[in-house]
Amino acid sequence: MAERRRTKEVRIGDVVIGGKHPIAIQSMTNTKTQDVEATVAQILQLERAGCQIIRSTVPDMEAAKALAEIKKQIHIPLVADIHFDYRLAIAAMENGADKIRINPGNIGSAERVKAVVDCARERNIPIRVGVNSGSLEKELVEKYHGVTAEGIVESALDKVKMIEDFGYDNLVISIKSSDVMMCVKAHELISKQTDYPLHVGITESGTIISGNIKSSIGLALILNQGIGDTIRVSLTGDPVEEIKSAKLILKTLGLRNGGIEIVSCPTCGRTSLDLISLANKVETMVAEFPLNIKVAVMGCVVNGPGEAKEADLGICGGKQEGLIIRRGEVIKKVPEAELLEALRQELINWSE
Repeated sequence: MAERRRTKEVRIGDVVIGGKHPIAIQSMTNTKTQDVEATVAQILQLERAGCQIIRSTVPDMEAAKALAEIKKQIHIPLVADIHFDYRLAIAAMENGADKIRINPGNIGSAERVKAVVDCARERNIPIRVGVNSGSLEKELVEKYHGVTAEGIVESALDKVKMIEDFGYDNLVISIKSSDVMMCVKAHELISKQTDYPLHVGITESGTIISGNIKSSIGLALILNQGIGDTIRVSLTGDPVEEIKSAKLILKTLGLRNGGIEIVSCPTCGRTSLDLISLANKVETMVAEFPLNIKVAVMGCVVNGPGEAKEADLGICGGKQEGLIIRRGEVIKKVPEAELLEALRQELINWSE
């Protein structure tokens, strides 16, 4: 793991990113923003899962005005996602958005971009300059003979300079692509050319399985170089799954503490209980415990105790009974039906 790249600090509501601050986890609502009740309900669910910054689309003025009521009912910074209409960016800020995400290239004329920047300056609201490979300018596609990491970076830095020329530098940059290696290369390039905080993610990564694989590979390759100040795992599905994945990626890379890590065996012919169901139940159950430990779920008594040695706690299945293991030592034998509750009690009573 490379040393974390030092970037400018940017305050988004109550959350500060960049500098020495931990990498923040973001997600995006998939409700209609103008449906305040549904949007608030989803954001509160994401908060409980561990989301630290939330983004919502603002496609019209009704959605922009809804932000004010949404803000009253949530507890994390709210980012307004704006495309095409500069007036929506201004309205979003007037209604309490903690940050706006724009691509200055599709907002319109320089005068319109300046109007957005002036409004942000008055309120000291950060602007996230977002560029995706799918919206790369024709001129850059021709210059680099296709969509390339170099073109993405040049596009982003051009947009940043446009805002800087208006005298504003409270900025965050995001450069995304659905091509994992192109995205990695783009982040390597831009991190050498600017010290603005970077929001990192693989865009349009896919469904739960394919999206998690692509995001895990891409984010790991970027974060392992010390690049990145906020992350999002973009998935086609429940946004709560994005938070679970992001937390595990950061924890696996040693960039986040807290939360129980589950390890479990892949099962074989020796397995004599429904380990798949048990492992899923354990994963759900441990979410309520703010412990920084490892829990093993093993399928048989042949290898289970030995393989669970590296875990702080473990359960190991047998024929109609199972073992509770603490740091490699069997401390209890219980009926199979009581394994989950026995583990839960050990977690309740856990102390170093």
